[in-house]
Amino acid sequence: MAAVAIPCPGYAQSARGNPAEEYGVRVARVKYGGGGDWYNNPSSIPNWLSEFERRTGVRTIKQEKVLALTDENLRAYPFLYMTGHGTIKLGSDERESLRAYLEDGGFLFINDSYGLDPSVRAMVRELFPERAFEELSNDHPIYHSFYDLPGLPKIHEHDKKSPQGFGVSIDDRLVIYYVYESDIGDGLADPDVHHDTPEKRELAMKMAVNVLMYAITQNVMM
Repeated sequence: MAAVAIPCPGYAQSARGNPAEEYGVRVARVKYGGGGDWYNNPSSIPNWLSEFERRTGVRTIKQEKVLALTDENLRAYPFLYMTGHGTIKLGSDERESLRAYLEDGGFLFINDSYGLDPSVRAMVRELFPERAFEELSNDHPIYHSFYDLPGLPKIHEHDKKSPQGFGVSIDDRLVIYYVYESDIGDGLADPDVHHDTPEKRELAMKMAVNVLMYAITQNVMM
């Protein structure tokens, strides 16, 4: 387990500055068009945030929030989660909003549940035509931010390809982390959903904890 600097309580709120709102780390699920099932594995985020708080001591808000990229409260959620199978299609206003959000300090974690890869790559090309997706090496800090992992684990066996983690950075700050052929989200869901082994589920949770810990200690919107 790595030593980390934990942000002070109250760094993330659902309505920034509203004292009536509960404090804690929040994750919003991205709702997108194109036919992909952005809503899949609804138990993943609550399970993830409950375990993150238990393991790290950092307070979280367990309820999942679903947001469109054009939502006026987007910046109240510095960590976005995008997942599904099939196709992602963003309108020009959604792309403009997401790009500005990432440039201003937000973080996007994309989990390919299988079949999402072509549209993820197309989306990133449209978002940042001047930047390239880069595969992260196993010594990247995201694999060592809380747990010391040897790299991205393969959780759900869709096929025999090796898992890969890709990123987009702005000024040396990772703003998009994309997991391909791994399916961390399946391993976070309730155990009776995909019947992944306890060992696989533990690896998925450790990786998810690392991703969120990396984001809250590295990104400026928190």
